[in-house]
Amino acid sequence: MDHTIRPMTAADRLRLVEVSRAADTLFARAGVHLPDDDPDDLFDQAAAVLVAGRPPVGFAALTVLDGAAHLEQLSVHPDYGRRGIGTALLTAACAYAQEHGSPWITLTTFRDLPWNAPWYARHGFTVLPEPEWGPQLARQWREEIAAGIAVLPRVVMRRRLTPDRTTATGR
Repeated sequence: MDHTIRPMTAADRLRLVEVSRAADTLFARAGVHLPDDDPDDLFDQAAAVLVAGRPPVGFAALTVLDGAAHLEQLSVHPDYGRRGIGTALLTAACAYAQEHGSPWITLTTFRDLPWNAPWYARHGFTVLPEPEWGPQLARQWREEIAAGIAVLPRVVMRRRLTPDRTTATGR
């Protein structure tokens, strides 16, 4: 099967809903009970949705918060897990964000689940302290709490996509 990363098409939508719901079963298997997910709203509001495969087996949905890219959701169908598809989607999402001028990419995730914060940390993300959140990221955090997503400890993470000029220049 071809797992090429590409932009979402209208024909992908129904399958991507299935992928999202199937990916959520990983949380249930880990004893984490999340509210029902309706990714249709996400697809409508995303700045970009990158898809792996034909037919799709995974996706990365990006929005923009506080003028920077935000990885709203990354999902891979469990039948295709542990094959590098999530990494390929994350790499493509970071490249997309950088190509569109974002200095970094943020996300919110569960702190302790191995395929969440620890996995993102292995890919260059670090925890972003609350005082460094912009107003839109803070609103996103509050909305996730109100939606019942914060059933386990969560963190905001960020990965720099462009060189930090203050470090490079010594200022």
